[in-house]
Amino acid sequence: MFQPVYLDHNATTPLAPAVLAAMLPWLESRFGNASSRHEYGRAARQAIDEARQRVAAAVNAHPTEILFTSGGSESNNLFLKGAAASLKPGLLAVSAIEHPCVLKPAAQLARQGWEVRQIAADASGAIDSADYLEVLAGKPKLISVMTANNETGVIQDIAGLAAAAKTTGAWFHSDAVQALGKLNIDFRALNAAGVHALTLSAHKANGPQGAAALVLDKRVDLLPLIAGGGHERGLRSGTENVPAIVGFGVAAELAAQCVAELPERMKSLRLRLETGLRTLGARIFAADARRLPNTSYFAFPDIDGETLVGKLDREGFAVASGAACSSANPEPSHVLRAMGVAPDVARGAVRVSLGAENTAVDIDLFINALQVTVGRLQGLTALAV
Repeated sequence: MFQPVYLDHNATTPLAPAVLAAMLPWLESRFGNASSRHEYGRAARQAIDEARQRVAAAVNAHPTEILFTSGGSESNNLFLKGAAASLKPGLLAVSAIEHPCVLKPAAQLARQGWEVRQIAADASGAIDSADYLEVLAGKPKLISVMTANNETGVIQDIAGLAAAAKTTGAWFHSDAVQALGKLNIDFRALNAAGVHALTLSAHKANGPQGAAALVLDKRVDLLPLIAGGGHERGLRSGTENVPAIVGFGVAAELAAQCVAELPERMKSLRLRLETGLRTLGARIFAADARRLPNTSYFAFPDIDGETLVGKLDREGFAVASGAACSSANPEPSHVLRAMGVAPDVARGAVRVSLGAENTAVDIDLFINALQVTVGRLQGLTALAV
């Protein structure tokens, strides 16, 4: 019997067996509060400390630079709002292709006296270098540019962008949620180049939902979003989610081990996918840009992306029409609009994001189903004309 094929790994990933095995004791017999002084609490604290070491090692950071949070959105908000609260309002620069959990807090800060400037992207989805230099001339206090885009998969030159910003004295942050397990992340090297903070998330790398981290240069002064008992160096109070943090530690360790070979296999599958897409007449966005090896973003003329996603779901293929976090928004992708894609084309956007369990057979089955589905939709469009 045909099994549904999951092709939406940029939204979330399945839990790795080793991650589940590490978490299960903390969901069953082990339940201590890490702030308690007794044996149960000490065991929980040790488990968190070990997870912190694993996450730090996965991105070449020091354990004291890892702040655990509940998700990438919280980490991004913690950096932007926490840093802004410790500074006098000034210029905040964020790229026009950021996730809403960067763009929306930036908009909130604009209402609190900050000048917010969006850095333009070019037609390939990369940061527009001329516009970036204009932004730097304005002496921003805070800059946030994502490492890799969740929709297009386009990878930015974060080290180069941060190095160029050094003379401004700005704190430089990057949302690296989509990079863990797909790219080599070296916080020490990035920090030397001028990056002060990175956001990571467990569930994008076969870890649990509900655990993430802000990797933070300790020279950056943040005010906490959540005040209370002083957890996480006083920057994120609240009883720790021990099972999820333990799972995050194992997932990060596995991601660092797999990054040497998994991306190449995914790149091969993506090539197979995009060869089929071009045969069917799809337009592939950012096709010539440096992209995450697992991500393909495309559209067919005169076919609505939401409609195509729904039809493919009924055929047993899980894909996305843009970013899952903003799937309720009927407007065309803000990322594609920033790249200059016409709204009627952008409304057709569909994203396939591959994972470790996907195979060449999955790709071939998907292309076959897509050919039939697109043919039907194009036939209906022709009848309507």
